[in-house]
Amino acid sequence: MERLKILIVDDEKAITDICAMYLEHEGYEVFISNDGKDALEKIKSNSFDLLVLDLMLPYYTGEEITQIIRKTSTVPIIILTAKQSEQSKIEGLSIGADDYITKPFSMKELVVRVNTLLRRVRDYNNNYENMSRSYDYDDGNLKINFEKMEVYKSNKLVVFTTNEFRVLQILVEHREKVLSREKIIEKLFEDFYEGYDRNIDTYIKNIRSKIEESSKTPEYVITVYGTGYKFLPHINSE
Repeated sequence: MERLKILIVDDEKAITDICAMYLEHEGYEVFISNDGKDALEKIKSNSFDLLVLDLMLPYYTGEEITQIIRKTSTVPIIILTAKQSEQSKIEGLSIGADDYITKPFSMKELVVRVNTLLRRVRDYNNNYENMSRSYDYDDGNLKINFEKMEVYKSNKLVVFTTNEFRVLQILVEHREKVLSREKIIEKLFEDFYEGYDRNIDTYIKNIRSKIEESSKTPEYVITVYGTGYKFLPHINSE
């Protein structure tokens, strides 16, 4: 069985070496980079299943790398950051990260978060047959394909992070029903989540920026103030 490939990017070699040791023990094939330029070169020449990126890197920052990747790829990304504030973590999610780990961190936490994120992707891929078909909204203006994890807006492919797509999927599966942040977190993370429920707001903001004509006056993902969110379909299902 082919091993999943993980790229760890941090300018501190001691950190990348010990992270690699623990993740290799879990059965992953691990690649290491210590600066942003080398990381982008490795990303272009390899097909990784997950990236672990430090924010502070030479040449290109973790934020810049994430923004470049998110133009074409949905590969799961975990951000490493020394910033402890809620706002810093929300900013990391806003640029396209799927999860974050604050420094200093334990190797156990890293392994758990990597395993959890990759399992979520694997479970999604294994279970797509049980999901509803693809959906076609507003005469093709918005198309969502659960099997391929693809979203098209005005016939143009829109790149979503894994968690953004899962949040959209959860809302679509429960369309016209109001879901609280807590309920979305429960369905999204299932067994492991240490974060802020306001992170869901960040995912919603990102989703709206990608599928709505105007984020200020959304037509699909609606806020029900004091309660949560709901998806309003104008649907032709396939």
